[in-house]
Amino acid sequence: MDTTFSAVADNIKKRRTLKPSTMNGNKIPNAHIASVLELADWAPNHGNTEPWHFIVFEDPKVYSEQHAELYKAANPGESFNPTVYANLSSQFGGASHVIIPYQKRGDLPKIPKFEEVIAASCAVQNLLLGATALNFGAFWSTGGMVLKPAFAQHFGLGAEDSVLGVLFLGYTETQPEGKRKTPIENKITWNK
Repeated sequence: MDTTFSAVADNIKKRRTLKPSTMNGNKIPNAHIASVLELADWAPNHGNTEPWHFIVFEDPKVYSEQHAELYKAANPGESFNPTVYANLSSQFGGASHVIIPYQKRGDLPKIPKFEEVIAASCAVQNLLLGATALNFGAFWSTGGMVLKPAFAQHFGLGAEDSVLGVLFLGYTETQPEGKRKTPIENKITWNK
């Protein structure tokens, strides 16, 4: 088989979700973060709107503290749970960087918003595959306040923009084996 295809296939199959708690705290050079962000920029999109944008935290603790404070502000009085607050405050684990990917609505209203969300999600996958190729772990999270309007507002997103989650990137010695629950043959319908 073609060596380029084999290299791409191997990298895709090697990609794993690795929680920040499995990351060792060693810093990824910012140049490597810039390199995976540059790969994200090559995602497909309709109308060349390039709707993917990224907020990068070089210090994951800064992100986690902001996330925890957003939770605290949104949950006054008895709805506040100190355990949730503590977990959000320390959720960065051993991550090196935190990236908030989001879809920024383009200037072409004829393009449906869902197409721009899909394109921005493709950009995230490119970033994750780049992270895998550079041997660092990644975790894509949507927990806590991430999908709440207050989170998007805090980071200056517009009404038509969408947070796609939060990416925790870091070095790890963990490399779990990949698995699929259902064979691909059960997910394909061939028409003749």
